[in-house]
Amino acid sequence: MVFPSFGAGRNLYLKATVSGRTLRAGTLAANSRITGKNAGAQTVSELLIDLSEYVNLTSPPVAAPAPPQARRLPPKPPPAPPVCAAQLVSAQTAQPDGPGARVLVVSRSLSDFTPQATFDIKKCDLHRLEAGPPTKAELTREQGLQYYRTMQMVRRMELKADQLYKQKIIRGFCHLYDGQEACAAGIEAAINPSDHLITAYRAHGYTYTRGVSVKEILAELTGRKGGVVKGKGGSMHMYAPHFYGGNGIVGAQVPLGSGIALACQYQANNQICVTLYGDGAANQGQLFESFNMAALWKLPCIFICENNKYGMGTSVERASASTDYYRRGDFIPGLRVDGMDVLCVREAAQFAADHCRAGKGPIIMELQTYRYHGHSMSDPGVSYRTREEIQEVRSKSDPISMLKERMLGNNMASVEEFKEIDIEIRKEVEEAAQFATSDPEPPLEELCNHIFSNNPPLEVRGTNPWSKLKSIS
Repeated sequence: MVFPSFGAGRNLYLKATVSGRTLRAGTLAANSRITGKNAGAQTVSELLIDLSEYVNLTSPPVAAPAPPQARRLPPKPPPAPPVCAAQLVSAQTAQPDGPGARVLVVSRSLSDFTPQATFDIKKCDLHRLEAGPPTKAELTREQGLQYYRTMQMVRRMELKADQLYKQKIIRGFCHLYDGQEACAAGIEAAINPSDHLITAYRAHGYTYTRGVSVKEILAELTGRKGGVVKGKGGSMHMYAPHFYGGNGIVGAQVPLGSGIALACQYQANNQICVTLYGDGAANQGQLFESFNMAALWKLPCIFICENNKYGMGTSVERASASTDYYRRGDFIPGLRVDGMDVLCVREAAQFAADHCRAGKGPIIMELQTYRYHGHSMSDPGVSYRTREEIQEVRSKSDPISMLKERMLGNNMASVEEFKEIDIEIRKEVEEAAQFATSDPEPPLEELCNHIFSNNPPLEVRGTNPWSKLKSIS
Protein backbone atom coordinates (compact mmCIF):
# COMPACT_ATOMS: atom_id res chain seq x y z
CA MET A 1 0.00 0.00 0.00
CA VAL A 2 1.16 3.55 -0.71
CA PHE A 3 0.48 6.55 1.53
CA PRO A 4 1.73 9.80 -0.01
CA SER A 5 1.83 12.74 2.43
CA PHE A 6 2.04 16.33 1.27
CA GLY A 7 2.39 19.54 3.26
CA ALA A 8 3.68 23.08 2.78
CA GLY A 9 7.18 23.38 4.18
CA ARG A 10 7.29 19.65 5.06
CA ASN A 11 8.89 16.53 3.60
CA LEU A 12 7.17 14.38 0.99
CA TYR A 13 7.06 10.93 2.56
CA LEU A 14 6.40 7.71 0.67
CA LYS A 15 5.77 4.66 2.80
CA ALA A 16 5.89 1.21 1.22
CA THR A 17 5.38 -2.18 2.82
CA VAL A 18 7.41 -4.85 1.04
CA SER A 19 7.68 -8.42 2.35
CA GLY A 20 6.51 -7.36 5.78
CA ARG A 21 9.09 -4.50 5.96
CA THR A 22 8.38 -0.80 6.03
CA LEU A 23 10.54 1.66 4.17
CA ARG A 24 10.08 5.39 4.25
CA ALA A 25 12.05 7.88 2.20
CA GLY A 26 12.24 11.64 2.47
CA THR A 27 12.26 13.88 -0.56
CA LEU A 28 12.60 12.57 -4.11
CA ALA A 29 16.07 14.06 -4.18
CA ALA A 30 17.01 12.05 -1.11
CA ASN A 31 15.67 8.86 -2.70
CA SER A 32 17.96 9.32 -5.67
CA ARG A 33 20.86 8.90 -3.29
CA ILE A 34 19.38 5.56 -2.18
CA THR A 35 18.64 4.06 -5.59
CA GLY A 36 21.31 5.75 -7.69
CA LYS A 37 18.68 6.89 -10.21
CA ASN A 38 17.35 10.25 -11.27
CA ALA A 39 14.40 10.56 -8.88
CA GLY A 40 13.11 13.68 -10.53
CA ALA A 41 12.12 11.70 -13.64
CA GLN A 42 10.57 8.74 -11.78
CA THR A 43 6.90 8.12 -11.29
CA VAL A 44 5.55 7.13 -7.89
CA SER A 45 5.24 3.50 -9.03
CA GLU A 46 8.85 3.41 -10.25
CA LEU A 47 9.97 4.95 -7.02
CA LEU A 48 8.20 2.26 -5.01
CA ILE A 49 9.81 -0.46 -7.14
CA ASP A 50 13.24 1.02 -6.46
CA LEU A 51 12.51 1.19 -2.76
CA SER A 52 11.38 -2.43 -2.70
CA GLU A 53 14.60 -3.41 -4.48
CA TYR A 54 16.54 -1.49 -1.84
CA VAL A 55 14.74 -3.45 0.92
CA ASN A 56 15.47 -6.80 -0.78
CA LEU A 57 19.14 -5.90 -1.14
CA THR A 58 19.78 -4.46 2.29
CA SER A 59 17.29 -6.09 4.68
CA PRO A 60 17.88 -9.47 6.36
CA PRO A 61 15.26 -12.22 5.95
CA VAL A 62 12.02 -11.91 7.82
CA ALA A 63 12.84 -14.90 9.96
CA ALA A 64 15.99 -13.22 11.26
CA PRO A 65 15.20 -9.55 11.69
CA ALA A 66 18.05 -7.20 12.41
CA PRO A 67 18.12 -5.74 15.91
CA PRO A 68 16.75 -2.20 16.15
CA GLN A 69 19.31 0.48 15.44
CA ALA A 70 20.03 3.06 18.12
CA ARG A 71 18.34 6.41 17.62
CA ARG A 72 20.61 9.23 16.50
CA LEU A 73 19.28 12.64 17.49
CA PRO A 74 19.45 15.48 14.98
CA PRO A 75 22.53 17.66 15.38
CA LYS A 76 21.95 20.74 17.49
CA PRO A 77 21.73 24.01 15.56
CA PRO A 78 24.65 26.20 16.67
CA PRO A 79 23.77 29.34 18.64
CA ALA A 80 26.10 31.61 16.66
CA PRO A 81 27.30 31.84 14.01
CA PRO A 82 24.41 30.29 12.07
CA VAL A 83 24.69 26.92 10.41
CA CYS A 84 26.82 26.49 7.30
CA ALA A 85 24.88 26.33 4.05
CA ALA A 86 26.40 22.97 3.14
CA GLN A 87 25.45 21.28 6.41
CA LEU A 88 22.54 18.86 6.55
CA VAL A 89 19.64 19.97 8.73
CA SER A 90 19.09 16.56 10.26
CA ALA A 91 19.49 12.88 9.51
CA GLN A 92 18.15 10.11 11.67
CA THR A 93 17.36 6.42 11.59
CA ALA A 94 14.05 5.90 13.34
CA GLN A 95 13.02 2.93 15.46
CA PRO A 96 11.21 0.11 13.58
CA ASP A 97 7.43 0.29 13.43
CA GLY A 98 7.11 -3.35 14.45
CA PRO A 99 8.79 -6.75 14.42
CA GLY A 100 10.72 -7.50 11.27
CA ALA A 101 10.49 -3.93 9.95
CA ARG A 102 13.09 -1.28 9.29
CA VAL A 103 12.34 2.43 8.79
CA LEU A 104 14.76 4.75 7.08
CA VAL A 105 14.09 8.51 7.33
CA VAL A 106 16.16 10.87 5.23
CA SER A 107 15.42 14.55 5.91
CA ARG A 108 16.00 17.52 3.68
CA SER A 109 19.28 19.30 3.25
CA LEU A 110 19.58 23.07 3.49
CA SER A 111 19.23 23.29 -0.28
CA ASP A 112 15.58 22.32 0.15
CA PHE A 113 14.87 25.47 2.19
CA THR A 114 14.39 28.99 0.91
CA PRO A 115 17.67 30.75 1.73
CA GLN A 116 16.24 34.28 1.60
CA ALA A 117 12.87 35.98 1.36
CA THR A 118 11.47 39.50 1.20
CA PHE A 119 8.58 40.55 3.46
CA ASP A 120 6.25 43.51 3.49
CA ILE A 121 6.53 45.45 6.74
CA LYS A 122 4.46 48.24 8.23
CA LYS A 123 5.24 51.74 7.05
CA CYS A 124 6.68 54.04 9.72
CA ASP A 125 5.06 57.35 10.64
CA LEU A 126 7.54 60.17 9.99
CA HIS A 127 8.30 63.54 11.54
CA ARG A 128 10.57 66.07 9.78
CA LEU A 129 11.79 63.35 7.39
CA GLU A 130 11.27 63.34 3.63
CA ALA A 131 11.77 59.59 3.41
CA GLY A 132 11.80 56.81 5.95
CA PRO A 133 12.85 53.19 6.29
CA PRO A 134 11.87 50.74 3.52
CA THR A 135 8.52 48.98 3.58
CA LYS A 136 10.08 45.69 2.52
CA ALA A 137 12.67 43.76 4.49
CA GLU A 138 14.95 40.98 3.35
CA LEU A 139 15.55 38.08 5.70
CA THR A 140 17.98 35.23 5.26
CA ARG A 141 17.36 31.85 6.79
CA GLU A 142 20.38 32.24 9.08
CA GLN A 143 19.23 35.65 10.29
CA GLY A 144 15.74 34.38 10.97
CA LEU A 145 16.94 31.47 13.08
CA GLN A 146 19.27 33.76 15.00
CA TYR A 147 16.52 36.32 15.71
CA TYR A 148 14.22 33.51 16.82
CA ARG A 149 16.85 32.11 19.14
CA THR A 150 17.58 35.52 20.66
CA MET A 151 13.94 36.39 21.31
CA GLN A 152 13.05 32.95 22.60
CA MET A 153 16.05 32.98 24.94
CA VAL A 154 14.98 36.31 26.42
CA ARG A 155 11.39 35.02 26.78
CA ARG A 156 12.42 31.83 28.59
CA MET A 157 14.92 33.71 30.77
CA GLU A 158 12.24 36.16 31.91
CA LEU A 159 9.75 33.39 32.63
CA LYS A 160 12.38 31.66 34.74
CA ALA A 161 13.02 34.94 36.59
CA ASP A 162 9.29 35.14 37.28
CA GLN A 163 9.39 31.64 38.74
CA LEU A 164 12.44 32.35 40.91
CA TYR A 165 10.88 35.58 42.17
CA LYS A 166 7.69 33.82 43.21
CA GLN A 167 9.85 31.28 45.05
CA LYS A 168 11.46 34.25 46.88
CA ILE A 169 14.87 33.37 45.49
CA ILE A 170 14.96 36.68 43.58
CA ARG A 171 14.03 39.65 45.76
CA GLY A 172 13.67 43.39 45.41
CA PHE A 173 12.82 45.21 42.20
CA CYS A 174 12.42 43.05 39.11
CA HIS A 175 11.02 44.37 35.82
CA LEU A 176 10.51 41.73 33.14
CA TYR A 177 10.82 42.20 29.38
CA ASP A 178 8.67 39.42 27.90
CA GLY A 179 6.54 40.73 25.04
CA GLN A 180 9.07 43.37 24.02
CA GLU A 181 11.75 41.00 22.68
CA ALA A 182 11.54 42.32 19.10
CA CYS A 183 12.84 45.71 20.28
CA ALA A 184 16.08 44.38 21.75
CA ALA A 185 16.68 41.83 18.98
CA GLY A 186 15.92 44.28 16.16
CA ILE A 187 18.08 47.09 17.55
CA GLU A 188 21.05 44.80 18.14
CA ALA A 189 20.75 43.46 14.58
CA ALA A 190 21.02 47.01 13.21
CA ILE A 191 23.96 48.41 15.20
CA ASN A 192 27.59 47.37 15.65
CA PRO A 193 29.02 45.65 18.74
CA SER A 194 31.26 48.70 19.19
CA ASP A 195 28.25 51.04 19.35
CA HIS A 196 26.90 52.03 22.75
CA LEU A 197 23.57 51.40 24.47
CA ILE A 198 22.01 52.63 27.69
CA THR A 199 18.52 51.88 28.95
CA ALA A 200 16.21 52.10 31.96
CA TYR A 201 15.53 49.46 34.61
CA ARG A 202 13.76 46.94 32.30
CA ALA A 203 17.21 45.86 31.17
CA HIS A 204 17.46 42.05 31.16
CA GLY A 205 16.84 41.69 27.42
CA TYR A 206 19.44 44.28 26.44
CA THR A 207 21.94 42.79 28.87
CA TYR A 208 21.62 39.52 26.97
CA THR A 209 21.75 41.02 23.46
CA ARG A 210 24.85 43.00 24.45
CA GLY A 211 26.69 39.75 25.10
CA VAL A 212 26.10 38.72 28.71
CA SER A 213 25.19 35.05 29.26
CA VAL A 214 21.90 33.90 30.76
CA LYS A 215 23.86 32.29 33.59
CA GLU A 216 25.44 35.61 34.60
CA ILE A 217 22.11 37.46 34.34
CA LEU A 218 20.16 35.01 36.51
CA ALA A 219 23.04 34.81 39.02
CA GLU A 220 22.96 38.59 39.27
CA LEU A 221 19.21 38.51 39.89
CA THR A 222 19.76 36.07 42.78
CA GLY A 223 22.66 38.15 44.15
CA ARG A 224 25.38 35.56 43.64
CA LYS A 225 29.11 35.97 43.20
CA GLY A 226 28.97 34.67 39.63
CA GLY A 227 26.59 37.42 38.52
CA VAL A 228 27.57 39.84 35.80
CA VAL A 229 28.41 42.50 38.43
CA LYS A 230 29.31 40.00 41.15
CA GLY A 231 25.89 40.02 42.77
CA LYS A 232 25.98 43.70 43.73
CA GLY A 233 23.75 45.24 41.08
CA GLY A 234 20.64 43.11 40.93
CA SER A 235 17.94 43.49 38.30
CA MET A 236 18.37 47.18 37.48
CA HIS A 237 22.16 47.54 37.41
CA MET A 238 23.84 45.20 34.95
CA TYR A 239 26.69 46.31 32.72
CA ALA A 240 28.87 45.01 29.90
CA PRO A 241 31.34 46.49 27.40
CA HIS A 242 29.53 49.28 25.53
CA PHE A 243 26.44 48.71 27.69
CA TYR A 244 25.81 51.17 30.52
CA GLY A 245 22.84 49.66 32.29
CA GLY A 246 20.25 49.36 33.76
CA ASN A 247 19.40 52.68 35.51
CA GLY A 248 16.94 52.91 38.37
CA ILE A 249 16.05 56.62 38.27
CA VAL A 250 13.24 57.32 35.80
CA GLY A 251 14.63 59.13 32.76
CA ALA A 252 18.09 59.68 34.27
CA GLN A 253 19.79 57.55 31.61
CA VAL A 254 18.79 59.94 28.81
CA PRO A 255 21.29 62.75 29.60
CA LEU A 256 23.91 60.07 30.21
CA GLY A 257 23.23 58.74 26.73
CA SER A 258 23.72 62.22 25.32
CA GLY A 259 27.05 62.36 27.11
CA ILE A 260 28.12 59.03 25.61
CA ALA A 261 27.16 60.34 22.16
CA LEU A 262 29.23 63.47 22.84
CA ALA A 263 32.22 61.23 23.61
CA CYS A 264 31.68 59.39 20.30
CA GLN A 265 31.62 62.68 18.44
CA TYR A 266 34.67 64.00 20.30
CA GLN A 267 36.68 60.85 19.56
CA ALA A 268 35.49 60.79 15.93
CA ASN A 269 35.19 56.99 16.05
CA ASN A 270 32.02 56.74 13.87
CA GLN A 271 30.17 55.15 16.78
CA ILE A 272 26.67 56.00 17.98
CA CYS A 273 24.75 55.74 21.24
CA VAL A 274 21.30 54.17 21.51
CA THR A 275 19.48 55.81 24.44
CA LEU A 276 16.27 54.07 25.52
CA TYR A 277 13.49 55.20 27.82
CA GLY A 278 9.84 54.31 28.38
CA ASP A 279 6.62 56.19 27.77
CA GLY A 280 6.42 56.79 31.53
CA ALA A 281 9.68 58.77 31.39
CA ALA A 282 8.76 60.67 28.23
CA ASN A 283 7.40 63.65 30.18
CA GLN A 284 10.59 64.17 32.21
CA GLY A 285 12.17 67.59 31.86
CA GLN A 286 15.68 66.17 31.58
CA LEU A 287 14.68 64.48 28.30
CA PHE A 288 13.96 67.80 26.65
CA GLU A 289 17.19 69.29 27.97
CA SER A 290 19.04 66.34 26.43
CA PHE A 291 17.16 66.73 23.14
CA ASN A 292 18.11 70.41 22.99
CA MET A 293 21.81 69.82 23.59
CA ALA A 294 21.95 66.86 21.21
CA ALA A 295 20.32 68.90 18.45
CA LEU A 296 22.58 71.92 19.01
CA TRP A 297 25.72 69.80 18.85
CA LYS A 298 24.41 67.28 16.29
CA LEU A 299 25.27 64.37 18.54
CA PRO A 300 25.15 60.82 17.06
CA CYS A 301 22.39 59.67 19.41
CA ILE A 302 19.27 57.58 18.71
CA PHE A 303 16.67 58.40 21.36
CA ILE A 304 14.24 55.47 21.54
CA CYS A 305 10.95 55.53 23.44
CA GLU A 306 9.72 51.99 24.14
CA ASN A 307 6.02 52.75 24.33
CA ASN A 308 4.45 49.68 25.95
CA LYS A 309 1.18 51.58 26.51
CA TYR A 310 1.44 51.85 30.32
CA GLY A 311 3.71 53.83 32.64
CA MET A 312 3.46 51.64 35.72
CA GLY A 313 -0.36 51.35 35.98
CA THR A 314 -1.24 54.49 34.05
CA SER A 315 -2.18 54.30 30.38
CA VAL A 316 -0.45 56.69 27.99
CA GLU A 317 -3.76 58.43 27.23
CA ARG A 318 -4.16 59.38 30.89
CA ALA A 319 -0.51 60.46 31.33
CA SER A 320 0.32 62.44 28.17
CA ALA A 321 -1.51 65.27 26.43
CA SER A 322 0.20 64.08 23.24
CA THR A 323 0.99 60.40 22.75
CA ASP A 324 2.96 61.03 19.54
CA TYR A 325 6.26 60.44 21.30
CA TYR A 326 8.20 60.40 18.06
CA ARG A 327 7.25 64.06 17.56
CA ARG A 328 8.35 65.14 21.03
CA GLY A 329 11.75 66.30 19.80
CA ASP A 330 10.03 69.07 17.81
CA PHE A 331 13.16 70.13 15.93
CA ILE A 332 14.58 66.57 15.93
CA PRO A 333 13.42 64.12 13.19
CA GLY A 334 11.43 61.16 14.39
CA LEU A 335 9.67 57.97 13.32
CA ARG A 336 7.07 55.69 14.87
CA VAL A 337 7.71 51.96 14.40
CA ASP A 338 5.86 48.69 14.94
CA GLY A 339 7.87 47.44 17.91
CA MET A 340 6.32 43.95 17.81
CA ASP A 341 7.92 43.13 14.45
CA VAL A 342 11.63 42.41 14.64
CA LEU A 343 12.08 43.24 10.94
CA CYS A 344 10.37 46.62 11.33
CA VAL A 345 12.59 47.44 14.30
CA ARG A 346 15.72 46.31 12.48
CA GLU A 347 15.04 48.38 9.36
CA ALA A 348 14.09 51.48 11.35
CA ALA A 349 17.12 51.19 13.64
CA GLN A 350 19.38 50.77 10.62
CA PHE A 351 17.84 53.88 9.06
CA ALA A 352 18.37 55.84 12.30
CA ALA A 353 21.95 54.61 12.68
CA ASP A 354 22.79 55.69 9.13
CA HIS A 355 21.21 59.08 9.87
CA CYS A 356 23.46 59.60 12.89
CA ARG A 357 26.65 58.31 11.23
CA ALA A 358 26.07 60.72 8.34
CA GLY A 359 26.51 63.65 10.72
CA LYS A 360 22.86 64.72 10.63
CA GLY A 361 22.52 64.76 14.39
CA PRO A 362 20.10 62.90 16.68
CA ILE A 363 16.88 61.15 15.76
CA ILE A 364 13.92 59.90 17.83
CA MET A 365 12.25 56.51 17.45
CA GLU A 366 9.03 55.44 19.10
CA LEU A 367 8.64 51.66 19.29
CA GLN A 368 5.02 50.66 19.83
CA THR A 369 5.30 47.51 21.89
CA TYR A 370 3.63 45.70 24.80
CA ARG A 371 4.70 44.00 28.02
CA TYR A 372 2.96 40.82 29.11
CA HIS A 373 3.91 41.09 32.78
CA GLY A 374 2.97 43.96 35.04
CA HIS A 375 5.24 46.95 35.56
CA SER A 376 7.29 44.93 38.02
CA MET A 377 6.86 41.65 39.85
CA SER A 378 4.93 43.48 42.57
CA ASP A 379 2.32 44.49 39.97
CA PRO A 380 -0.14 41.76 38.92
CA GLY A 381 -0.76 43.76 35.74
CA VAL A 382 -4.52 43.16 35.53
CA SER A 383 -5.94 45.92 37.73
CA TYR A 384 -5.63 48.57 35.01
CA ARG A 385 -6.05 46.34 31.95
CA THR A 386 -7.99 43.18 31.26
CA ARG A 387 -6.70 39.67 30.77
CA GLU A 388 -8.52 39.66 27.45
CA GLU A 389 -6.45 42.62 26.28
CA ILE A 390 -3.21 40.81 27.11
CA GLN A 391 -4.41 37.63 25.43
CA GLU A 392 -5.42 39.51 22.30
CA VAL A 393 -1.93 40.96 21.91
CA ARG A 394 -0.41 37.52 22.49
CA SER A 395 -2.60 35.92 19.84
CA LYS A 396 -2.32 38.64 17.17
CA SER A 397 1.01 40.41 17.64
CA ASP A 398 3.43 38.18 19.52
CA PRO A 399 6.90 38.92 18.05
CA ILE A 400 8.19 35.35 18.32
CA SER A 401 5.11 33.76 16.77
CA MET A 402 5.12 36.34 13.97
CA LEU A 403 8.70 35.53 12.95
CA LYS A 404 8.14 31.78 13.24
CA GLU A 405 5.03 31.87 11.03
CA ARG A 406 6.82 33.94 8.41
CA MET A 407 9.65 31.46 8.17
CA LEU A 408 7.42 28.40 8.11
CA GLY A 409 5.10 29.95 5.55
CA ASN A 410 8.01 30.68 3.21
CA ASN A 411 9.74 27.30 3.65
CA MET A 412 12.73 28.90 5.40
CA ALA A 413 12.78 26.41 8.29
CA SER A 414 10.97 23.37 9.60
CA VAL A 415 8.83 22.85 12.67
CA GLU A 416 11.37 20.31 13.90
CA GLU A 417 14.16 22.91 13.81
CA PHE A 418 12.19 25.32 15.95
CA LYS A 419 11.38 22.53 18.41
CA GLU A 420 15.05 21.62 18.64
CA ILE A 421 15.99 25.26 19.31
CA ASP A 422 13.30 25.48 22.00
CA ILE A 423 14.63 22.34 23.70
CA GLU A 424 18.18 23.69 23.72
CA ILE A 425 17.04 27.03 25.12
CA ARG A 426 15.04 25.42 27.90
CA LYS A 427 18.05 23.31 28.83
CA GLU A 428 20.39 26.30 28.89
CA VAL A 429 18.00 28.35 31.01
CA GLU A 430 17.50 25.47 33.46
CA GLU A 431 21.26 25.03 33.82
CA ALA A 432 21.62 28.78 34.36
CA ALA A 433 18.95 28.68 37.05
CA GLN A 434 20.75 25.82 38.79
CA PHE A 435 23.93 27.89 38.82
CA ALA A 436 22.06 30.99 40.02
CA THR A 437 20.66 29.11 43.02
CA SER A 438 23.81 27.18 43.98
CA ASP A 439 26.59 29.73 43.44
CA PRO A 440 27.73 31.35 46.72
CA GLU A 441 26.83 34.89 47.66
CA PRO A 442 29.68 37.44 47.61
CA PRO A 443 31.60 37.49 50.89
CA LEU A 444 31.21 40.41 53.26
CA GLU A 445 34.77 41.62 52.75
CA GLU A 446 33.95 42.43 49.12
CA LEU A 447 31.19 44.88 50.02
CA CYS A 448 33.44 47.95 49.80
CA ASN A 449 35.25 46.87 46.62
CA HIS A 450 34.62 48.35 43.17
CA ILE A 451 33.53 51.75 44.45
CA PHE A 452 36.47 53.51 42.84
CA SER A 453 38.13 52.38 39.61
CA ASN A 454 41.55 52.85 41.24
CA ASN A 455 42.87 53.88 44.65
CA PRO A 456 40.40 56.08 46.54
CA PRO A 457 41.34 59.76 46.27
CA LEU A 458 40.57 60.47 49.91
CA GLU A 459 39.52 58.77 53.07
CA VAL A 460 35.76 58.31 53.14
CA ARG A 461 34.25 56.33 55.95
CA GLY A 462 32.83 53.03 54.75
CA THR A 463 34.33 53.17 51.25
CA ASN A 464 37.88 51.99 51.93
CA PRO A 465 38.31 48.65 50.17
CA TRP A 466 40.49 47.41 53.02
CA SER A 467 37.92 48.18 55.69
CA LYS A 468 37.27 45.27 58.00
CA LEU A 469 33.55 44.65 58.08
CA LYS A 470 31.69 42.53 60.53
CA SER A 471 28.17 41.19 60.26
CA ILE A 472 25.93 41.77 63.28
CA SER A 473 22.92 39.94 61.89
